[in-house]
Amino acid sequence: MRDLLAGGAGTVADPAGHAVAAQAAGGGWTAAGELPIPLVYWHGQYEGPVTLEDGRALAAGGAGPLLVSLDDSAVYDPGPGAWTVTGGLVQERRMHTVTALRDGRALAVGGIPGRQAYPQPTLTHAELFDPGSGTWRATTEMAEARNGHSATLLGDGRVLVAGGQRPRSRRDMLTLATAEVYDPVHETWEPAGAMTVARWDHVTVPLPGGRVLAVGGLVSTAQHGANPALGLCEVYDPGTGTWEPTGSLHAARAVHQAVPLPDGSVLAIGGEAGRAADDARCRPYSRASTEIYDVTTGVWRPGPPLPWGRSYHRAVPTADGVLVFGGTEAACQHTGFASTLLLRDGARHWEPTGPMLTGRWAFGATVLGDGRVLAAGGISRADVAAPEVGVDVPAGPTEVFAP
Repeated sequence: MRDLLAGGAGTVADPAGHAVAAQAAGGGWTAAGELPIPLVYWHGQYEGPVTLEDGRALAAGGAGPLLVSLDDSAVYDPGPGAWTVTGGLVQERRMHTVTALRDGRALAVGGIPGRQAYPQPTLTHAELFDPGSGTWRATTEMAEARNGHSATLLGDGRVLVAGGQRPRSRRDMLTLATAEVYDPVHETWEPAGAMTVARWDHVTVPLPGGRVLAVGGLVSTAQHGANPALGLCEVYDPGTGTWEPTGSLHAARAVHQAVPLPDGSVLAIGGEAGRAADDARCRPYSRASTEIYDVTTGVWRPGPPLPWGRSYHRAVPTADGVLVFGGTEAACQHTGFASTLLLRDGARHWEPTGPMLTGRWAFGATVLGDGRVLAAGGISRADVAAPEVGVDVPAGPTEVFAP
């Protein structure tokens, strides 16, 4: 891969101070309009925009200023390239999940309501979005409240919701190993087998044959703010409704990404080690390493390393390869990265491609029906990098990447 440049002609500076060769791999980002809801960020793995069956993208809920949960909802039409405000959620929420269903609707599940608090109040509430009327309505609630969970669309159209966290007492949080499956036809929940490890902020990836791989995540401890990351992984079999352990990551990861590759394997990208009770024993920086999961052997092997570490980024498979964009450095979280990297199928190195128009982290992204990638929301600058210390600067305009 081309060496990182220190600046000069033909380079674009990343907000974190890095510089990469502009447009080296082709493709680029174009403006897609302002997000018409007062969103600051989507912190969770599955609360950002999703692409509906009709080709539009739906964004619902998330965190506003001071971590206030939102009930706002909007849709993006890739034809005219415009956002439209639609009906609000029945229940405001953040750290929830939004899943596009096969019948054209969308399912919003769980999350945190109201204002920032600890322990975090957590919802059992679930609701459905009707793309025809542009409205939400309540559906059957989950058996257990959860936030920071995963939601995976199964091959038969049901939705697997797994893990997460909820208050354990008035002083701390409980990490969950429980899982439930939602049937959108009958609008009912059924218990699924318990995960082998309690986890939240993990990533789930569908595997060939209908199974689901759970990768990394966090586990809450009795000490507030101490959330170490997990290297343990497991696989869900929808036929038996059970989880089985599989190969562990070489490096524990949270706020990472994991995406399927064309050969059926899975690529885990970046992230961080979480926060231990004693930070002196915890590496605080974002990981630059990647790992590849062999679906046949169940073993992880090292993948092509990123040129630098990143967390709170997004990664999606495209026609050209795996696209990684945005994010920040976990040790400071002051600025959002604008850099975009591409890993072509079978390549040993990441290639820089057109940078984002706005550096952002803790944002949402989805692949549109025409293969383009939509990025929305997030934080551009925070803390000492913001004009006013303590007041985060939202990323503002949304943008679309064309491979």
